[in-house]
Amino acid sequence: MTTIRLNEPVPVILLDIEGTTTPIDFVYQVLFPYARLHLKEYLALHWSEHEVQEDLLGLRAEHAADVAHQLAPPVWAESAVLESAAAYLLWLMEQDRKSTALKSLQGKIWATGYRQGELRSVMFEDVPRALARWYEQERRVCLYSSGSVLAQKLLFAHTTAGDLTSCLSGYFDTTSGPKRAAHSYQTIAAALAVSPAHVAFISDVTAELEAAHAAGLQTLLAVRPGNAPAVPPGFSQQVQSFDEVFPR
Repeated sequence: MTTIRLNEPVPVILLDIEGTTTPIDFVYQVLFPYARLHLKEYLALHWSEHEVQEDLLGLRAEHAADVAHQLAPPVWAESAVLESAAAYLLWLMEQDRKSTALKSLQGKIWATGYRQGELRSVMFEDVPRALARWYEQERRVCLYSSGSVLAQKLLFAHTTAGDLTSCLSGYFDTTSGPKRAAHSYQTIAAALAVSPAHVAFISDVTAELEAAHAAGLQTLLAVRPGNAPAVPPGFSQQVQSFDEVFPR
């Protein structure tokens, strides 16, 4: 087994989720279809709730920006707001938009699915033992995903390997900034009160790793089954299993 070498100390490990801890197929073939299927029903049942209305305010602003940029989103009709919101949300999902409001609503829908036992999340088999090992090594393990903090907590609390949240120390989503922007990683390091150089970020997306590297973080490219097969030049630090990262 190869052992990945990082510059110590590394008190914080920051993990991407989709394609890094969790197979891409689970996200695109299970979670996203579940959200699409239950979207309109969820909006109808929870329309008046404050948090849903907050999400809808964000959606209205995003829709207005899309119209201004001539991106041709579905029409938002004030005479049919629920139907308009649902149509726009489905359109955003088709665009794979990293919309904060969309991700927030998806998390709420998935919460119902997990609670009712209709969803159970999948991790790569090395992830549970790596989280336990890093926890024993007194490293803080945090998540950074375009999915909402709620969605992250649900994903790791309801896995086929059990509840893994006891090994996690923090959750970050797009409210910390875009994942392909260096300032987002500086914001996260500041929130964790550590030097960026003392954070190791693991992701399967090279653009995210480039942004993290520009912010001063150490980076590892996750090469996982189901991910894009080509590894761009310049990414010599590759990891195929978390067993390679700070083994016992």
